[in-house]
Amino acid sequence: MKKIFYSLLAFIVIVLVVSGCKKDKTLNHTNVSAVSTLFAPENNKFVKIASGASGSVSFEWAQARAEDNGLVLYEVAFDKEGGDFSKPLYSVPSDGNGLYNKLSLTFSDLNKIATAAGVKPQESGKVIWTVMSSKGINVQKSTEIRTVEIQRPAGFTDIPTELYLTGTATEGGDDLTKAIKFKLTAPGKFEAFTSLKAGTYHFADRNTGTPSTYSYDGTKLTEAGNTTVTGDAKVQRIEVDFNVASFKTTEVVSVGLWFAADNKIWFDLPYKAAGVWEIDGASIVFHQESWGRDERYKFRFTFKDAAGATSTQYYGSTNSDNSRPDTGTAPSFYYMVPVNNSQYDYCFKFTGAADNKTADIKVDFSGNVANYTHSVKVN
Repeated sequence: MKKIFYSLLAFIVIVLVVSGCKKDKTLNHTNVSAVSTLFAPENNKFVKIASGASGSVSFEWAQARAEDNGLVLYEVAFDKEGGDFSKPLYSVPSDGNGLYNKLSLTFSDLNKIATAAGVKPQESGKVIWTVMSSKGINVQKSTEIRTVEIQRPAGFTDIPTELYLTGTATEGGDDLTKAIKFKLTAPGKFEAFTSLKAGTYHFADRNTGTPSTYSYDGTKLTEAGNTTVTGDAKVQRIEVDFNVASFKTTEVVSVGLWFAADNKIWFDLPYKAAGVWEIDGASIVFHQESWGRDERYKFRFTFKDAAGATSTQYYGSTNSDNSRPDTGTAPSFYYMVPVNNSQYDYCFKFTGAADNKTADIKVDFSGNVANYTHSVKVN
C-alpha cells in the first residue's frame, strides 16, 4: 500500500514539474523588445483638418523583436501632453490587425483624439503618441514619444441625431421637458420654426436628463454656453449645421395662402406656436373660369434676413398637378415642399365642398411631423 502511495506521489510531483517548465517556457516566448525609434510623422507635426475633408496621416516606427523570433503586435496610443499613457485618450491596433509597423489614421479619428484632449472646433492643440509592442501580454512601451498638433475643423465630431431649443427666450421657457424640437433635414443639419423673445437660449441633444448643450457665440456654433436675444418677440427660422458649425436665423414675416387664379395672397395665417400657423373661418370662394371653378392654391412665406432684406419662398405640392382631394386622399397630398413661383404649377386643390364655405386652415412646420404639411377643415 505504501509503495502505491509513494508511486502516486512521485507521479504527481513529476506532472507538476513538467507543467511548470512548460509554463515558464511559454511565458519566455512572450517577451518582446520596446520600439526604439519612431519614424513618422516627425515630432511636432501640425495637421490641419478642413471641414468635410477626407484623408489620413501615416504613423510609422521601427520593428520590435520577439524573443522567439515570431510575430509582434503593435498598438498606437495617444495621450494629453504630460500624460504617461497609463490611461490613454485613444489607442488603436496598427494596420493589418496590429501586425504592421505602421498605422494610417483618418482625419475623422484624429478629430476624435483632439476632441478627447479638449480641443474645441476651429482651434488647435497638442497630443503625444507612442507605440506599444507585445504578444498580447508583457506590453512594452516605446522608448520614444512624439508630439502631434491637430487643428480641428469647424464641425463637430459627435453630431447629435436630435436637437432641442430651450431657455428663457424660447416658447417652452427653461423647462427642458418643454423644449422645442428641431427637424432633422440632413445628417447633422437641423431646422426649427419658432418664436424667440428677449432672454437666452441654447441647444440640447435631448430633452431629458443632462444633455450635451451647444450655443452660438456670435461667430460659430460652439459647445455649452448661451445665446442672448434682445428686442421684441419674432417668429424665426433657425438653421443649425453641426458639420460646419454654422448657425443662421431668418425672421418669418408672414405665411399667406396664395390663390393661383387671382395670382395673389388671399389671407395671412396667424402664427400660433411651435411652428404652427392657423386661421379659423377663412372664406373660400373658387374662381369662375370658362371651363369651371378653379380651386388651386399654395403658400407663400415672406422672410427677412439679418440685414433687413426680404425674400419670398413658395411652398406647394410635390406634384406639378393634382386632382381635388376627397375622404380617401393620402396624407402625403398635403405635404409642403419649396416650389417655384409659377402661377399654376405645384398647387394644391381645395376639396369641392369648400367652395363658398369657410374653412379652418393649419400649416404645420413643427419638428414633430415627419414632413411639413397642412390641413383644411371645411366648416
